[in-house]
Amino acid sequence: MTFAQNCNEIFDQTVKSYHVTDDVDATFANPYEAGTVEYDLARKNWIDAVQWHLEDIIRDENIDPVEALALKRRIDHSNQDRTDLVEEIDSYFRKQYAGVTILPGATINTESPAWAIDRLSILALKIWHMREQTERTDATADHIAKCHAKLDVLLEQRVDLTAAIDQLLDDIAAGRKFMKV
Repeated sequence: MTFAQNCNEIFDQTVKSYHVTDDVDATFANPYEAGTVEYDLARKNWIDAVQWHLEDIIRDENIDPVEALALKRRIDHSNQDRTDLVEEIDSYFRKQYAGVTILPGATINTESPAWAIDRLSILALKIWHMREQTERTDATADHIAKCHAKLDVLLEQRVDLTAAIDQLLDDIAAGRKFMKV
């Protein structure tokens, strides 16, 4: 299994775990060993899942303004935690590839591996929620058909992004690409 495929499994498992309670205040029991990249990936996706649902709550047009402000601050804090974790995951890659000889003509990617993995985490949430739409029994056939089409696109995007991340990691390992802080 490639690194990005492993990310997909971790993200799918974490999204499913979040939806057991579907509660932004639920405690996450991370199944991975602390200090591992898998632990950080699962924690990162949990933060994304909670934030996704906090943003749903704050969109309520009838929300109390005081509650909205508290939620906005919580979302801001969540964004900082998310960014910090992305930087930790990039540190993992910098250590992993520290001994690689960068080849002449090597290029930098438009984003770091961890920021690409961040997009993969969000994509796992999009896929979960779009799949939910395709399984609704109270929606029109037209709505469900449109959601199936969107789900197909999301699944194709995940295949493409997974391949792109693995290619980026292969290129970094071979010295064809390099990471910058």
